Amino acid sequence: MTTYGSDIYTEPDGDPDTLANLGPLRPMAGVWEGTKGSDQHPVVDGTEQNTFVEHYELQPIDRQTNGPQLFYGLRYHTHITKPGEAETFHDQVGYWLWEPAAQAVTLTLGIPRAQVLLASGPAGPDATNFELTATVGSEVYGILSNPYIDQSFRTLSYRLHVTVNGDGTWA
Repeated sequence: MTTYGSDIYTEPDGDPDTLANLGPLRPMAGVWEGTKGSDQHPVVDGTEQNTFVEHYELQPIDRQTNGPQLFYGLRYHTHITKPGEAETFHDQVGYWLWEPAAQAVTLTLGIPRAQVLLASGPAGPDATNFELTATVGSEVYGILSNPYIDQSFRTLSYRLHVTVNGDGTWA
């Protein structure tokens, strides 16, 4: 954990150019589409495999502070459909945040089935690979669900590995 000192009120000046200060998130800014998605999920007879198309938008936001803590970030929305269908298969919103002082990336995630998540992991400013994690029951970097999801389809942990490729794409 980063030590911020005893003054928990004074905010750093920061730089208004968010895009220039996104650290490892900078290559992710923009609008992306993936056509090779694959999802495996439980159904009454076992598991079901679906392919999907993902539209992912990441837009820079103004710098954010919590006293001395400073974040640069991207607001995101991902909308996922099955190939050839218009109906939503999955929808998700949140923020990707870079904290230079902590050398960390944090992801906030919300889905309209009443589930939210806060995941984080270490990443240097030029990192091309980093991993974010969250665990159910944790008061920091955790997972919260509505009672039905918690009882019937409980998410115990979350792990997301990001790779930024040399050709400007990311996965």
